[in-house]
Amino acid sequence: MADVPERESMEYDVVIVGGGPAGLAAAIRLKQTAQASGGDVSVALLEKGSEIGAHILSGAVLDPSGLRQLFPDWKAQGAPLETAVTEDRFIYLGPQGALDISFLPMPSYMKNHGCYIGSLGNLSRWMAEQAEALGVEIYPGMACSEVLYDDAGAVAGVVAGVFGLDREGLPKGDYQPGLELRARYTFFAEGVRGSLSQQIIKRFELDKDSDVQKYGIGIKELWKVPKAKHKPGLVQHTLGWPLDDKTGGGSFMYHFGDGYVSIGFVVHLNYQNPYLSPFDEFQRFKQHPVVREHLEGGQRISYGARAITEGGYQSVPRLSFPGGVLIGCSAGFVNVPRIKGSHNAIKSAILAADAAWAALSSGDAPQTLEGYDKAYHKSDIAKELKLVRNVKPLLSRYGTTLGMVLGGLDMTVGNLTGGWSPWGTLKHGKTDAQSLRPAAEFKPITYPKPDGRLSFDKLSSVFISNTNHEEDQPVHLRLKDPEVPIAINLPKYAEPAQRYCPAGVYEVVDDNGKPRFQINAQNCVHCKTCDIKDPTQNIVWTTPEGGGGPNYPNM
Repeated sequence: MADVPERESMEYDVVIVGGGPAGLAAAIRLKQTAQASGGDVSVALLEKGSEIGAHILSGAVLDPSGLRQLFPDWKAQGAPLETAVTEDRFIYLGPQGALDISFLPMPSYMKNHGCYIGSLGNLSRWMAEQAEALGVEIYPGMACSEVLYDDAGAVAGVVAGVFGLDREGLPKGDYQPGLELRARYTFFAEGVRGSLSQQIIKRFELDKDSDVQKYGIGIKELWKVPKAKHKPGLVQHTLGWPLDDKTGGGSFMYHFGDGYVSIGFVVHLNYQNPYLSPFDEFQRFKQHPVVREHLEGGQRISYGARAITEGGYQSVPRLSFPGGVLIGCSAGFVNVPRIKGSHNAIKSAILAADAAWAALSSGDAPQTLEGYDKAYHKSDIAKELKLVRNVKPLLSRYGTTLGMVLGGLDMTVGNLTGGWSPWGTLKHGKTDAQSLRPAAEFKPITYPKPDGRLSFDKLSSVFISNTNHEEDQPVHLRLKDPEVPIAINLPKYAEPAQRYCPAGVYEVVDDNGKPRFQINAQNCVHCKTCDIKDPTQNIVWTTPEGGGGPNYPNM
């Protein structure tokens, strides 16, 4: 061990963990503000994906209001959002039929007029170009594995870029101990259920006064369809089949660009039936006549999955802590009924950057950016989330049909009264892990076999996500107790990890007549569902070596 290299250290004003829209927006805003003031600020941005955008997955219909705050002339500057929404459909599905309910009255903010369809990954790549032009140092392929603290317990930066550990965690010949990137402020923009963000929330009790966070799993495919079937600007959302009324979720389908169709399915992770497989529900959904007519004759070219924060207004934690802040989906700013969060992620980053610049330029920077929290509570983000705060709890309590009606009524009343609701602010109650019920209460679900044209299996899907991990590295999906999957989860819940994972990471295999739990970590698409839904909370998602995971094109 004497030959193990020492870890070097680098100093910055601000270090940002995560190269999605929130992290990039914060970096851009800091540099823009500093330059406008005639000053300077040193900013480093770290991204675990092999490149900016590699791990970014979203629908995506984008509300450009956040982007407009950063770049008022974003169109002229060439931001890759070219397909404006031209048609907005909302459909309730039955097993064979469908009811178009687009005519139902809804608040204007639920419509997609003025929004654009595109690839959030490509937008992130474009934002990275703007950030680098302003002087931001961007380091892709640098997974952050540890938070640094100073003597007073404040966050002082992160450790990134540890490479060359074998499966047992011992150094190999190419071992690199990583870098200590120290900063006056560290911004955590890891996205949903970030591993370091979770540590920060727990250490500083940031969620002490907020409700439990809730999640969904979003599974998406990108298709190229014949010109005759392509309808640029069409946005279509559905509720109902194939999910039963007690299981929340729905679909999205967006036509954009040169013959592209984004199609995806969201299942709320508070579902009860351990036999349910979100991936297979999605494959079954595509066989519905209302859906298949858009895809037949086309080619599936990419696949991916990721968790979505769904807790909303009442689940947002405290955002600032000594030495840093949470921004974007690390805090949870998704508007569930709108199925949008990127605009709020960017806006939160702007608020945090402004608070950090004010502190840095004052000459006597406080450790905690409380101004960011204050700005959030007065912001458009909080106002928007407050208006829709009861939709998710109502869907959970009353099911899809009645919950949708009550949620629409609640939003309409809130929109007219500035946020008042006859229910006040409803609580979510259980975590998504606690919502799962014993397998004995349900019958196994038999899903149709994939046809290879519209529906597919998990492994062929993972293949086109371009997912890759170095196999001889520590398994990044850690079991607190390796006995739990077989001793508890299998007899009580039929080991649901086999089904809730959309990438075939978890299997129960026969080992000389005995069941054995197997983790195929190289398949992991970094969706974090296992960390959320495991009923015993025995699985902990951690970052693998930088550069590992999916490489999403145009997603």
